Amino acid sequence: MKIYDWPTGPYPARVRIALAEKNLQSAVKFVTVDLRKGEHKTADFLATKNYSGTLPVLELDDGTLIAECTAITEYLDALDAGQTLTGTTPRDRGVIHMMNKRAELELLDAISVYFHHATPGLGPKVEIYQNEEWGLRQRDKAVRGMRYFDSVLRQQPFVAGEAFSMADITVVGGLIFASLVKLPVPVECEALAAWYARMQQRPSVRNQLAMVPPPREPAA
Repeated sequence: MKIYDWPTGPYPARVRIALAEKNLQSAVKFVTVDLRKGEHKTADFLATKNYSGTLPVLELDDGTLIAECTAITEYLDALDAGQTLTGTTPRDRGVIHMMNKRAELELLDAISVYFHHATPGLGPKVEIYQNEEWGLRQRDKAVRGMRYFDSVLRQQPFVAGEAFSMADITVVGGLIFASLVKLPVPVECEALAAWYARMQQRPSVRNQLAMVPPPREPAA
Protein backbone atom coordinates (compact mmCIF):
# COMPACT_ATOMS: atom_id res chain seq x y z
CA MET A 1 0.00 0.00 0.00
CA LYS A 2 1.00 3.62 -0.54
CA ILE A 3 0.03 6.66 1.49
CA TYR A 4 0.30 10.07 -0.10
CA ASP A 5 0.87 12.62 2.64
CA TRP A 6 2.96 15.47 4.03
CA PRO A 7 5.17 14.55 7.02
CA THR A 8 4.15 17.37 9.35
CA GLY A 9 0.49 17.64 8.36
CA PRO A 10 -2.06 17.23 11.18
CA TYR A 11 -4.45 15.28 8.96
CA PRO A 12 -1.75 12.82 7.81
CA ALA A 13 -0.80 12.49 11.48
CA ARG A 14 -4.18 10.88 12.12
CA VAL A 15 -3.46 8.05 9.70
CA ARG A 16 0.13 7.67 10.87
CA ILE A 17 -1.09 7.25 14.45
CA ALA A 18 -3.70 4.71 13.33
CA LEU A 19 -1.03 2.78 11.42
CA ALA A 20 1.17 2.65 14.51
CA GLU A 21 -1.72 1.58 16.74
CA LYS A 22 -2.46 -1.25 14.29
CA ASN A 23 1.27 -2.05 13.89
CA LEU A 24 0.98 -1.66 10.12
CA GLN A 25 3.84 0.76 9.51
CA SER A 26 5.82 -1.81 7.54
CA ALA A 27 2.87 -2.48 5.24
CA VAL A 28 2.89 0.97 3.64
CA LYS A 29 5.16 3.17 1.58
CA PHE A 30 4.87 6.92 2.12
CA VAL A 31 4.86 9.24 -0.88
CA THR A 32 5.44 12.89 -0.01
CA VAL A 33 3.14 15.47 -1.61
CA ASP A 34 4.45 18.99 -1.00
CA LEU A 35 1.62 21.10 0.41
CA ARG A 36 3.58 24.34 0.29
CA LYS A 37 4.18 23.90 -3.43
CA GLY A 38 0.51 23.12 -3.93
CA GLU A 39 1.20 19.65 -5.31
CA HIS A 40 -2.10 18.44 -3.82
CA LYS A 41 -3.98 20.98 -5.96
CA THR A 42 -2.40 20.19 -9.34
CA ALA A 43 -4.61 18.98 -12.17
CA ASP A 44 -2.78 15.64 -12.19
CA PHE A 45 -3.26 15.01 -8.47
CA LEU A 46 -6.92 16.00 -8.63
CA ALA A 47 -7.51 13.74 -11.61
CA THR A 48 -5.51 10.69 -10.55
CA LYS A 49 -5.34 10.67 -6.73
CA ASN A 50 -8.00 12.73 -4.97
CA TYR A 51 -10.72 14.89 -6.48
CA SER A 52 -10.95 16.83 -3.21
CA GLY A 53 -7.30 17.87 -3.32
CA THR A 54 -6.60 16.86 0.27
CA LEU A 55 -4.21 14.57 2.10
CA PRO A 56 -3.74 11.81 3.07
CA VAL A 57 -4.73 9.33 0.38
CA LEU A 58 -4.34 5.56 0.68
CA GLU A 59 -3.62 3.64 -2.53
CA LEU A 60 -4.14 -0.12 -2.39
CA ASP A 61 -2.15 -2.64 -4.39
CA ASP A 62 -5.03 -3.03 -6.85
CA GLY A 63 -5.06 0.72 -7.51
CA THR A 64 -8.08 1.54 -5.33
CA LEU A 65 -7.78 5.00 -3.80
CA ILE A 66 -9.26 5.81 -0.38
CA ALA A 67 -9.24 9.40 0.81
CA GLU A 68 -10.54 10.93 4.08
CA CYS A 69 -8.92 9.99 7.39
CA THR A 70 -12.02 8.31 8.81
CA ALA A 71 -12.42 6.09 5.75
CA ILE A 72 -8.74 5.16 5.77
CA THR A 73 -8.90 4.32 9.48
CA GLU A 74 -11.99 2.19 8.88
CA TYR A 75 -10.09 0.26 6.21
CA LEU A 76 -7.02 -0.24 8.40
CA ASP A 77 -9.21 -1.35 11.30
CA ALA A 78 -10.80 -4.05 9.14
CA LEU A 79 -7.47 -5.59 8.10
CA ASP A 80 -7.09 -7.60 11.30
CA ALA A 81 -8.96 -8.62 14.42
CA GLY A 82 -6.57 -6.92 16.82
CA GLN A 83 -7.04 -3.66 18.67
CA THR A 84 -9.94 -1.75 17.22
CA LEU A 85 -10.05 2.02 16.74
CA THR A 86 -13.61 2.24 15.42
CA GLY A 87 -15.48 0.07 17.91
CA THR A 88 -16.77 -3.50 17.99
CA THR A 89 -20.26 -3.27 19.47
CA PRO A 90 -23.02 -1.23 17.80
CA ARG A 91 -23.06 1.13 20.77
CA ASP A 92 -19.30 1.69 20.76
CA ARG A 93 -19.21 2.21 17.01
CA GLY A 94 -22.00 4.77 17.22
CA VAL A 95 -20.40 6.72 20.07
CA ILE A 96 -16.93 6.66 18.50
CA HIS A 97 -18.21 7.89 15.15
CA MET A 98 -20.25 10.62 16.85
CA MET A 99 -17.29 11.89 18.86
CA ASN A 100 -14.95 11.59 15.89
CA LYS A 101 -17.28 13.76 13.81
CA ARG A 102 -17.53 16.29 16.62
CA ALA A 103 -13.74 16.37 16.85
CA GLU A 104 -13.55 17.11 13.13
CA LEU A 105 -16.27 19.77 13.05
CA GLU A 106 -15.64 21.51 16.36
CA LEU A 107 -11.84 21.39 16.48
CA LEU A 108 -9.69 20.07 13.64
CA ASP A 109 -11.61 21.42 10.64
CA ALA A 110 -12.26 24.73 12.41
CA ILE A 111 -8.53 25.20 12.98
CA SER A 112 -7.91 24.31 9.34
CA VAL A 113 -10.29 27.06 8.18
CA TYR A 114 -8.60 29.51 10.55
CA PHE A 115 -5.20 28.54 9.15
CA HIS A 116 -6.22 28.87 5.51
CA HIS A 117 -8.26 32.07 5.88
CA ALA A 118 -6.90 34.15 8.77
CA THR A 119 -3.17 33.38 8.62
CA PRO A 120 -0.72 33.28 5.68
CA GLY A 121 -1.57 29.58 5.46
CA LEU A 122 0.36 27.78 2.75
CA GLY A 123 1.29 31.00 0.99
CA PRO A 124 -0.16 33.06 -1.86
CA LYS A 125 0.37 30.41 -4.52
CA VAL A 126 -1.97 28.04 -2.66
CA GLU A 127 -4.26 30.38 -0.71
CA ILE A 128 -5.98 31.89 -3.74
CA TYR A 129 -9.01 33.08 -1.74
CA GLN A 130 -9.11 34.09 1.91
CA ASN A 131 -11.91 35.40 4.14
CA GLU A 132 -10.31 36.61 7.35
CA GLU A 133 -13.59 37.19 9.18
CA TRP A 134 -14.68 33.60 8.51
CA GLY A 135 -11.27 32.34 9.59
CA LEU A 136 -11.46 34.20 12.90
CA ARG A 137 -14.96 32.88 13.52
CA GLN A 138 -13.63 29.36 13.06
CA ARG A 139 -10.73 30.08 15.41
CA ASP A 140 -13.24 31.00 18.09
CA LYS A 141 -15.25 27.87 17.28
CA ALA A 142 -12.10 25.77 17.79
CA VAL A 143 -11.54 27.31 21.23
CA ARG A 144 -15.15 26.47 22.13
CA GLY A 145 -14.42 22.95 20.90
CA MET A 146 -11.45 22.72 23.23
CA ARG A 147 -13.71 23.66 26.13
CA TYR A 148 -16.24 21.04 25.04
CA PHE A 149 -13.67 18.25 24.94
CA ASP A 150 -12.29 19.40 28.28
CA SER A 151 -15.77 18.89 29.75
CA VAL A 152 -15.93 15.42 28.18
CA LEU A 153 -12.53 14.42 29.52
CA ARG A 154 -13.45 15.54 33.02
CA GLN A 155 -15.94 12.66 33.01
CA GLN A 156 -14.03 9.85 31.26
CA PRO A 157 -10.46 8.85 30.38
CA PHE A 158 -10.85 8.93 26.58
CA VAL A 159 -12.83 11.01 24.12
CA ALA A 160 -15.39 8.29 23.37
CA GLY A 161 -15.40 6.56 26.74
CA GLU A 162 -13.17 4.00 28.42
CA ALA A 163 -10.85 3.07 25.54
CA PHE A 164 -8.53 4.82 23.08
CA SER A 165 -10.20 5.21 19.68
CA MET A 166 -10.31 7.03 16.37
CA ALA A 167 -11.95 9.95 18.19
CA ASP A 168 -8.88 10.42 20.39
CA ILE A 169 -6.68 10.42 17.29
CA THR A 170 -8.77 13.19 15.74
CA VAL A 171 -8.56 15.39 18.83
CA VAL A 172 -4.80 14.78 18.90
CA GLY A 173 -4.67 15.93 15.27
CA GLY A 174 -6.60 19.04 16.23
CA LEU A 175 -4.18 19.89 19.03
CA ILE A 176 -1.20 19.26 16.76
CA PHE A 177 -2.72 21.76 14.33
CA ALA A 178 -3.45 24.20 17.17
CA SER A 179 0.21 24.11 18.14
CA LEU A 180 1.29 24.74 14.54
CA VAL A 181 -0.89 27.85 14.30
CA LYS A 182 -0.02 28.96 17.86
CA LEU A 183 -3.58 28.65 19.12
CA PRO A 184 -3.22 27.78 22.81
CA VAL A 185 -5.52 25.55 24.80
CA PRO A 186 -7.35 27.75 27.35
CA VAL A 187 -5.64 27.58 30.74
CA GLU A 188 -8.82 26.42 32.43
CA CYS A 189 -8.98 23.30 30.20
CA GLU A 190 -6.95 21.28 32.68
CA ALA A 191 -8.52 17.92 31.81
CA LEU A 192 -7.85 18.39 28.10
CA ALA A 193 -4.26 19.46 28.77
CA ALA A 194 -3.64 16.47 31.06
CA TRP A 195 -5.19 14.09 28.53
CA TYR A 196 -3.02 15.53 25.74
CA ALA A 197 0.12 15.18 27.83
CA ARG A 198 -0.83 11.53 28.36
CA MET A 199 -1.48 11.05 24.63
CA GLN A 200 1.93 12.51 23.77
CA GLN A 201 3.53 9.72 25.78
CA ARG A 202 1.72 7.10 23.70
CA PRO A 203 4.27 5.58 21.25
CA SER A 204 1.97 5.95 18.24
CA VAL A 205 1.63 9.69 18.90
CA ARG A 206 5.19 10.30 20.02
CA ASN A 207 6.73 8.58 17.00
CA GLN A 208 4.37 9.47 14.16
CA LEU A 209 6.78 12.08 12.75
CA ALA A 210 9.58 9.53 12.65
CA MET A 211 7.81 7.18 10.23
CA VAL A 212 9.42 8.85 7.23
CA PRO A 213 12.21 11.43 7.01
CA PRO A 214 11.18 15.06 6.54
CA PRO A 215 11.29 16.40 2.98
CA ARG A 216 14.70 17.61 1.86
CA GLU A 217 15.28 21.31 1.53
CA PRO A 218 16.40 22.37 -1.96
CA ALA A 219 20.14 22.71 -2.38
CA ALA A 220 21.48 26.25 -2.09
